[in-house]
Amino acid sequence: MQSLPGFRDFFPAECARRNYLTGTWRRVARTFGFREYDGPTLEPLDLYRKKNSGGEILGQLFSFRDKGDREVALRPEMTPTVARMLIAKAREYRKPIKWFSIAPFFRYEKQQSGRLREFLQLNCDLVGDNSPAADAELLALLIESLRAFGLGPADIIVRVSDRGTWTDFLAAKGVSDEAQRRDVLSVIDKLEREPRDVLEKRLAAFNLNLSEIEAFISSARPEFFTELQSNLAARGLGDFCQLDLRIVRGLAYYTGLVFEVFARREERRAIAGGGRFDRLLSDLSDGKVDLPAVGFGIGDVVLGDLLADLPGPRAKMDSAMAAGQASDIFVVVADEFRRPEALGVVQLLRALGRRVEYPLNPDKVPRQFKDAEASGATVALVVGEEWPKLKIKDLQARTETELAQEALADWAANLQTPAP
Repeated sequence: MQSLPGFRDFFPAECARRNYLTGTWRRVARTFGFREYDGPTLEPLDLYRKKNSGGEILGQLFSFRDKGDREVALRPEMTPTVARMLIAKAREYRKPIKWFSIAPFFRYEKQQSGRLREFLQLNCDLVGDNSPAADAELLALLIESLRAFGLGPADIIVRVSDRGTWTDFLAAKGVSDEAQRRDVLSVIDKLEREPRDVLEKRLAAFNLNLSEIEAFISSARPEFFTELQSNLAARGLGDFCQLDLRIVRGLAYYTGLVFEVFARREERRAIAGGGRFDRLLSDLSDGKVDLPAVGFGIGDVVLGDLLADLPGPRAKMDSAMAAGQASDIFVVVADEFRRPEALGVVQLLRALGRRVEYPLNPDKVPRQFKDAEASGATVALVVGEEWPKLKIKDLQARTETELAQEALADWAANLQTPAP
């Protein structure tokens, strides 16, 4: 039996990598004052139809009728879920609302590099503030969420654009219908992926040509970008961003700022992306709740592959993964008559929050020390005939000291070990 195409098994090493990513995301989001939330994995299919994601997402849904004859779908993204939740209870929260989630998502699409049918994603949303300062705050969180893995401006770039600027340009060219504008933007979204003749043919249907599109991209400069760049520069993050109007994002609900993160030196899919969706809550609630919002998502697949390919971030990830799987202490049972006392030691240490292993069955002491080193423990605590005294062996420095049983709790509380 094998897992389904596009789905993953998380053996201990893969699970350690996942925990490293999610733990880092969670820590950084909290430093920005974002609060964690989650929603159901299964949603009504109409939620995705109504929110106007665009045909691509709707075609990738894992959707079916449940036993109650309801049309449902596994969530392909978080934005409609958070919008639905905010519509229900937005009045109960102080504005701006700053929420984040870390959850699995599902899209039935062709499996390829950086793209699976199940993936994990960090989603951060700032709701109730439409100022450039809110945009900058969210982008700063995005950048810090990547910097925390050891990625710098030489490794990644945030390419920033503006849907509003495109709307004005297309209106001036006679493309004012929203459905047509969405179709044109879907062509722009593929400028770097499709041949020029294909692009020209698709643009011609709207009386546009590639030359005028390229001229607009190279010359237009949205007013908001100067203020955004200044805000990020004040934080020391200005080198991470550049204006690039080729970025329009494929989802139809974006209204203003849009952005994507790419590796500078690698041919990869976008590592992260997001933007403003100021009308989504109003559209979903038929005007009952109208709050501006900006958000982003970072997937674990492309990011994990990038970290594995860069020496510095790879070493940082490997170190964190090793620490996350290691024990703190290995209790060596040197005298089987003292096993009851050894079990008491193990229980005390675990109650104090230490990660502890010990031999479940009688074994020779040299073999126990080999197991101690294999466990990743930094120290071995030997319980033997000297009880109530214990021996502490530093497995790295190869030193040995004695410890009285009554001092065990204080010793364990002050023991310095790598963070999990």
